[in-house]
Amino acid sequence: MTLQIFDTMTRRKTAFAPRTPGEVSMYVCGPTVYDVPHLGHGRTALTFDTIRRYFEWCGLTVTLASNVTDIDDKIVARAQGEGRAEADVAAEFTAAYDEQMRRLGVLAPHSQPHATHFISEMIDVIDTLVSMGAAYDIGGKGVYFAVDAAPGYGRLAGRTLSQLADDAGARVEVDPDKRSPLDFALWKAARPGEPRWATPWGDGRPGWHTECVAMSLAALGPGFDIHGGGDDLVFPHHQNEWAQVTASGDQFARYWVHSAMVNVGSQKMAKSLGNFTNLAEAIDAAGARAVRLLALQTHYRRAMEMGSEALEAARNAVGRLDAFARRMATAGVAAERDIGIGRADIEAVSIGHADADAVASFVAAMDDDFATPAALDVVFRLVRSANTALDEMRRSDAERAAGTALGLLAVLGIEVGEGDGDSANGDHLSDAEVELMLARRSEARAARDFAAADQIRDDLATAGVVVSDGATGATWHRVRDL
Repeated sequence: MTLQIFDTMTRRKTAFAPRTPGEVSMYVCGPTVYDVPHLGHGRTALTFDTIRRYFEWCGLTVTLASNVTDIDDKIVARAQGEGRAEADVAAEFTAAYDEQMRRLGVLAPHSQPHATHFISEMIDVIDTLVSMGAAYDIGGKGVYFAVDAAPGYGRLAGRTLSQLADDAGARVEVDPDKRSPLDFALWKAARPGEPRWATPWGDGRPGWHTECVAMSLAALGPGFDIHGGGDDLVFPHHQNEWAQVTASGDQFARYWVHSAMVNVGSQKMAKSLGNFTNLAEAIDAAGARAVRLLALQTHYRRAMEMGSEALEAARNAVGRLDAFARRMATAGVAAERDIGIGRADIEAVSIGHADADAVASFVAAMDDDFATPAALDVVFRLVRSANTALDEMRRSDAERAAGTALGLLAVLGIEVGEGDGDSANGDHLSDAEVELMLARRSEARAARDFAAADQIRDDLATAGVVVSDGATGATWHRVRDL
């Protein structure tokens, strides 16, 4: 099966054919750094991290650029409100964003362009559009793009130009100096106390939509493969990026990929709704792996629920996966995390020791527009098969199923069974302490001191650790905050 991607521009799945065979170029809209990252930022980053990891597992060379918008109305407003420099605000929250991405295990982009480092490139873009008549200067306000210079404007948003114009006129008061209500700022004239750069049209600062045009083309060149971000960016941001490049006659992104929003209590998460959720707090409460697993359990194009109950369920699932990996290790099952195969091996029917049918099912799921819920179903079926095989003393079958499960989890960016403590879940016992208590419990049971053994089990339960006894010994996992 050929990899199929849902392209927002065409609104259908289409076969993925990269600009350069064997290579993938991706630009993902990064944060506007005026506050700490929320769960929506985490979901978007995890979506494209998963896509990148799968491409790389398929043997493709990926070049990923993800920008930082470090000059923007919100950054200016926060800086002025706190009596700080805009650069200081941007630096603080860029560091906060990068730290949470590190905690989530999101692979660092190959380039992370900052908007303020590309001012000259933005001026070049604007100058080209002005010289073509696709943009115009409004004295004292700035330079605006004329949307009628981009044939097909509205296509990415799924609306016609007239529909969008009617909507714009109904939403806000229309600036009479603009030729169309939809015309947007490429360059904003400087206001007192704001950062500014010199241009042929006067001092000012760039418009948001121009920033990503300059940065994406500088990082990846014309006609790069995938432009991604959250679906709240489809209009106006991505539509307006597309309009500028289209009007200039250059090629832009070949595919547009957008992840859906995060809901809290069935409402879209937003600070204005009072349901803003700090990403760091979610990771602190449930663990980075639980946040990643929860994101993978919903297809990236579907809105997902990320409330406390959903996070708790995901953390419990991670705990069960850890318990599974420990059970295999305790039983001496050699479950290799690197299954040593990739997509090419599947297509060549050279699967080695892994479960060929399971890997083929995983590939089919991921090839269908990165259907991670179906891919995870393959993994959990392997876990059940490995446990059953071990119960029935079929060691080679257990090794095959367990190794394949752990290997495919690694493709999705999830490592289990290592006891890395990333859950930060308030448990008072380290993994080593849990293992020591279990060893003492085993000694008590062997001595038929069942009261002592039961007490140890109760103590572990109080610490949020559930113990399960099986034919090959005891396994455990953490289940809840204290």
